Amino acid sequence: MWNFTNSTPDSKGLAGNGLQGHNYEQMNEGVKQHTLNKPFVTESGFKFPEPVIAYKTWGQLNEARDNVILICHALTGNAAADEWFPGLFQPGGLLDTDRYFVICTNVLGSCYGTTGPWSVNPDTGKPYRADFPKITIRDIVRYQQQFLDELNIEGIETVIGGSMGGMQALEFAIMDDRVRSAVPIAMGKAHTSWQIGISHAQRQAIFADPKWNGGFYEKDDGPSEGLSAARMMAMISYRCQKDFENKFGRELQDGHDELFQVESYLNYQGQKLVDRFDALTYVYLTWAMDAHDVAQGRSDYAELLDSVDIPVLIIGINSDVLYPVNEQKELASLLGNGHYEEIISEYGHDAFLIEFDQLNALIKPFLSTSKTHQAV
Repeated sequence: MWNFTNSTPDSKGLAGNGLQGHNYEQMNEGVKQHTLNKPFVTESGFKFPEPVIAYKTWGQLNEARDNVILICHALTGNAAADEWFPGLFQPGGLLDTDRYFVICTNVLGSCYGTTGPWSVNPDTGKPYRADFPKITIRDIVRYQQQFLDELNIEGIETVIGGSMGGMQALEFAIMDDRVRSAVPIAMGKAHTSWQIGISHAQRQAIFADPKWNGGFYEKDDGPSEGLSAARMMAMISYRCQKDFENKFGRELQDGHDELFQVESYLNYQGQKLVDRFDALTYVYLTWAMDAHDVAQGRSDYAELLDSVDIPVLIIGINSDVLYPVNEQKELASLLGNGHYEEIISEYGHDAFLIEFDQLNALIKPFLSTSKTHQAV
């Protein structure tokens, strides 16, 4: 059933997921879909009878089925990690596909092929839309675990992700005994009021759009202006003041007397997301990020994180204003086998999608050391 060498597109496309017509719904090259063998139940008790997951793989699974590197994507990412993490796939990069079997799945709740708000509810024959349940990072991780179980994956060399992907990587380190090491980047042990507030403001921009309609908008006529405004807010938090000053200063856009370059840039970024993403997914995944708290329903942070004995490399970004480095330093100090490294960059939070040379330089030695420790 499973052929994991040089994965190819699934000929079914997205028809089985109730998705068609929009740019964000087109499958990236090499991305497949799989219907899980059993229903999935969220932490809140909501049941998906026929859960679908989109995924992409690189390399070949070994006989022991344990040479796996799992990549977890961020808020608006997708399963095609080679397109947004290209520097890790380059020759000499971290993701050596001659050695590792690399997997990236699209998260529950997304609009890129995995079950989400526009999937068809089998009970009604119509898309869930705003009837889709609120989900958590743990739901997202358990959904991937169910998929990995069906692949009979026995071991995961490391799980890596930034931002929302880092939240998943941390939960994998806590929840999955197959994981031998983890690399969470640019996030913390829980979403703070600072991050929740920024997410809330973005959602309110979407809700204020007259086309939001309580989340029951038409697929071809959604709250594009609200989503665009939300993305503009996010882009400011993803970068930093120095980056903006270096790029734009107070310069006007060519051919305009009243439009600053920074305004033109934000307008462009807002429209770019509208063309490739969905407002419902944006709302549900930011809710999931806000719910991120590894101690919720467990023990306190110190006891829980100290019990994680696998090597965990926490990476911060010196210019990150959304997830300041004090959060990553604290997390590394609480982990039983935590290590902290820092990316030096002017690109702010987005640096984990840009500074690939630094990422490779930090993570490759960590993985080599982690294997040495595991062998002892």
